[in-house]
Amino acid sequence: MRFPVASVVALAFTGALVATGNGIGVARAAACGDDIGEPKREVESARYAIAFRTVPSPVSVGAHFIVELAVCPKPGAQPVAGLRVDATMPEHRHGMNYRPSVRQVSPGRWRAEGLMFHMPGRWEFVFQPHDGRREDRLTVSEDVR
Repeated sequence: MRFPVASVVALAFTGALVATGNGIGVARAAACGDDIGEPKREVESARYAIAFRTVPSPVSVGAHFIVELAVCPKPGAQPVAGLRVDATMPEHRHGMNYRPSVRQVSPGRWRAEGLMFHMPGRWEFVFQPHDGRREDRLTVSEDVR
């Protein structure tokens, strides 16, 4: 049986790309941020995979830090048009005292600057990628001592 090329999706299990019928390569979620450096952490939603690291690592209480991110759309998802980055302390019901600035540094790569955890405890990073119409909300915990 033959299938039209436009309807074939071939998964490259050993490579870093998924080939789609339209000929456009999409980074595999599993390979998202392979070049971001260590220590790398990951979080996923139904539409996006995010790999990130903090600079410096580990984060210290009362010191500004940077978050470097790779945001990779999963097959079928639209490219990221924008990204919001924040952090909250769920147990204390408050966020940071600073609003970070977020900028795209290259396709799929983002940098958030000006973050600071002003007290020790459990913080949650909040990453909100959007495609111009829909926004996802991804969270990951960070224990700061």
